[in-house]
Amino acid sequence: MSVFVLDNSVTMRWLLATEKRADQVYAESVLSSLAQAQALVPDLWHLEVCNVSLGAERRGDITAGEVEIFLAHLEDLPVRVDPMSSAKAFSRTLGLARGYALSAYDAACLELAIREHAPLATLDKSLRKAATRAGVPLYLR
Repeated sequence: MSVFVLDNSVTMRWLLATEKRADQVYAESVLSSLAQAQALVPDLWHLEVCNVSLGAERRGDITAGEVEIFLAHLEDLPVRVDPMSSAKAFSRTLGLARGYALSAYDAACLELAIREHAPLATLDKSLRKAATRAGVPLYLR
């Protein structure tokens, strides 16, 4: 089974569709690939998912019920949480965030992909650019 690092920018497209057709198609392709692959996420991924979901709920874009259904769906997917992401935050992750002008959240995904020698699934332009510069392949690209 292949493994890739999943960024929250892709995850949230499974709940909150975008008008950018190419982004939506990519996110759906990543989701479909989970039939044969496993996603690896930093240990802050659940909090990111909750934060974006709550923001959309508070704006009235989605309902609490839709959030609950989405979260239940995520729990059924082959997503493995990396327990070392937080331990790397003050060292490698901070350095990557500084070096590539990324948020700490995005740098955590990049750090994980580098450490695990895994491709990265992301829709974030800055993170894609940083991954390319760091020699990390982009998943399904």
